[in-house]
Amino acid sequence: MMFTDTQQIDWPQKYDLFGVQVSAVNYDSALESVITAARSNISSCVSHTAVHGLIEASRNSQLRSMLNDFDIVAPDGHPVRLALNHFYGAGLPDRCYGPEFMLRTCWRAAAEGIAVYFYGSYPHVVKRLKDNLLRRYPKLAIVGCEPSLFRPLTPQEDEELVDRINSSGAGIIFYGLGCPLQEKFAAWHKGKVRAVQICNGAAFDFHSGNKRMAPAWMQRNSLEWLFRMSQEPRRLSRRYLHTNTVFLAKLFGKAVAERRNGNGRHM
Repeated sequence: MMFTDTQQIDWPQKYDLFGVQVSAVNYDSALESVITAARSNISSCVSHTAVHGLIEASRNSQLRSMLNDFDIVAPDGHPVRLALNHFYGAGLPDRCYGPEFMLRTCWRAAAEGIAVYFYGSYPHVVKRLKDNLLRRYPKLAIVGCEPSLFRPLTPQEDEELVDRINSSGAGIIFYGLGCPLQEKFAAWHKGKVRAVQICNGAAFDFHSGNKRMAPAWMQRNSLEWLFRMSQEPRRLSRRYLHTNTVFLAKLFGKAVAERRNGNGRHM
């Protein structure tokens, strides 16, 4: 069953980066839009996109089309934020980091009585995530917390999951399915799930204590990718080295093209 929203939300403005529409958004503006939509259970989609996700979407037309229909595609990494500032004069002083945004959203949801739901990752991860968040925010209403099945859902399983989410009264659902599966999952369920769907899989691991977060100084200096690669070299080395190189090449190409065409910043 598809739901039609009757309330208009003032979602942040987007700008084109390699064909992907990325939101010029900070924590406060993103949070206000999410909370406004969550209060009325408006079906919407939010993604936190770093270099890897941006490059994958730029090269995959299906994923790009899905992301471009999201209500917020936040600059999860500093390189994406800096690209928005350089090419469009966005003036963003900080990125909108998924794990940090989860904490701010849960704090605000607890204060306003907005229920939240968690879906994805492993049973022990979501259990520890729930326990840790409730210790931090005792008034947070967690109305659902279930792990991924790590396989495509059957039509009946999918319908039952949607029913569980909608009947729970959750205004916000966090997905921890990993990029880009979580973005695809959110896109497929937009208009079905009556909640704000937020994709920030790494936050499940970090806030459950399953994985270590990069030190603050590495985050500030755009080196989080290096820390994560050192923690999981076999899984992440090829991904980061390849996508970072492609990102730099695309940045250079865009800068050259704009200079050749005499284009300034798009304000």
